[in-house]
Amino acid sequence: MAISLSKGQKINLQKSGNSGLGEILVNLNWNARPKKTGFFASLFGNNPAIDLDLGCLYELKNGKKGTVQALGNSFGSLSRPPYISLDGDDRTGANVSGENLRIDGNQIAQIKRVLVYTFIYEGVANWHEADAVVTIKYPGAEDVIVKMDEFNSNKRMCALVLLENVSDSTFSVQKLIQFFSGHSAMDGAFNWGLKWVPGRK
Repeated sequence: MAISLSKGQKINLQKSGNSGLGEILVNLNWNARPKKTGFFASLFGNNPAIDLDLGCLYELKNGKKGTVQALGNSFGSLSRPPYISLDGDDRTGANVSGENLRIDGNQIAQIKRVLVYTFIYEGVANWHEADAVVTIKYPGAEDVIVKMDEFNSNKRMCALVLLENVSDSTFSVQKLIQFFSGHSAMDGAFNWGLKWVPGRK
């Protein structure tokens, strides 16, 4: 069984016994090469690949804020602050495991909040054909599923999930699915306060 969240729904991650949350895996998977159908498909071939990037904004309890994402090579660290890391950058979408953020749930007392997002680095802003799904996995509990079930936006960035510290013992998880023109606009909507400059992979 898995728990599929509706937009705006918020739940708390469940600890297993008296242990901590353990490692929290946030996986993004999508359809990298949507297929055209009909007469024009034979003439022009398939659509160009869609390259989604997974990332997050984080805020620690000590006030430090930042981002973990492939853009700018900010891959983070699981063993030291911010206790969040990105496995790598799937430029093609061909990796069956998609892209993964890892959060050390045993360091929850150090983490105030985490905003998970994705953006279209290459390809047209066609969220419907990307058909992206976020799965949150952690030890001893059901998976939490966040489907991108809103598509009518030509903006290239989407805030997916907000994780917030609850009494230093667990995270609440809220499904967002809110679209933005870029990092700065999303930052402003959630009052993060970072300074943004153009970056490259």
